[in-house]
Amino acid sequence: MKIISSGKRKRAVARGVFVEGNGEVKINNQDYKTLNYLDRLKIEEPLRIAKEVLENLSFKADISVRGGGARGQIEAARIALARGIIKFTKSKELSKEYLNYDRGMLVADVRRKEPRKPGDSKARAKRQKSYR
Repeated sequence: MKIISSGKRKRAVARGVFVEGNGEVKINNQDYKTLNYLDRLKIEEPLRIAKEVLENLSFKADISVRGGGARGQIEAARIALARGIIKFTKSKELSKEYLNYDRGMLVADVRRKEPRKPGDSKARAKRQKSYR
């Protein structure tokens, strides 16, 4: 059985492929355990919750992330991982557990950068006038 999931954050897009396995998770063809400490913890959150609810993880996840910055890519990979685990296990209880813990694990953050206004350098702050 092969399950495909996706996650987005800002400009980063993550695509995850889930197959039968032993709980191994790779992000851009490298083990998530090689990431720096805080990023590793972000990725481990959905895995730890899944272990608590399901006891054993019987999948292998291969997640590829493109675009955006480092933080956005980690968030996108986290969403793709959580969604993929739910699709793979078909567990309603796990879905509720994720939503209770952090809704951002399953629901993408739709906020985007506001476009710049014509003739100005920023989206909001206007040029100040020194006369009057």
